[in-house]
Amino acid sequence: MVLELGIMNDAEKLEKLLKVVANRRRIKILQFLKRNHEANVRIIAEAIELSFKATSKHLAKLRSLDIIERHQVSLEVWYRLSKTQHAIVNKLLSLL
Repeated sequence: MVLELGIMNDAEKLEKLLKVVANRRRIKILQFLKRNHEANVRIIAEAIELSFKATSKHLAKLRSLDIIERHQVSLEVWYRLSKTQHAIVNKLLSLL
């Protein structure tokens, strides 16, 4: 029973990961961060032609699964790809 719960938990984590990366706007964000290494919300929003608010929400979803990380410089929050990634995210990034 414990083994089954562990497998289900892994399946649920994988499902969440796939749902987060299976979005064209979030893929654009990942592509932008791969090419530019680091940017704030305004820069990302302008680059992918999306509103500040919508971009911020997409970044929060990516951050919730540790796909991206953030750090604050003064009043600005900067985002970059996390150094450690799930194998699926690594594969996606290699295709971008």
